[in-house]
Amino acid sequence: MSEHDATRRRFLMQTAAAASALPLLATMVTRPAQAALPPLPLSNAQAKALNYVEDASTVKNPMFKAGSDCANCQFFTADTGACAIFPGFSVHPKGWCSGWALKKP
Repeated sequence: MSEHDATRRRFLMQTAAAASALPLLATMVTRPAQAALPPLPLSNAQAKALNYVEDASTVKNPMFKAGSDCANCQFFTADTGACAIFPGFSVHPKGWCSGWALKKP
């Protein structure tokens, strides 16, 4: 075996090992950011404007549809509790706001 073949084989093995470690590294990098989202305060101006509540069963808004809550909204991310409508905050899965839109399957 020539020196060139050994170097190439070592490079390919190292590349394969690095590529297999990328998904693990990605989860390690994103998890702290996910845990860092503070809950949306009810005093937040945008939360007030969109009538956000933490418990959809208490909603008196005429726009409310029975069965709608953050957990089945297209803007909600279950893994992080994040909502695209309220960037930088997490919302309660049983919450609701007037920006609710049914998550498409």
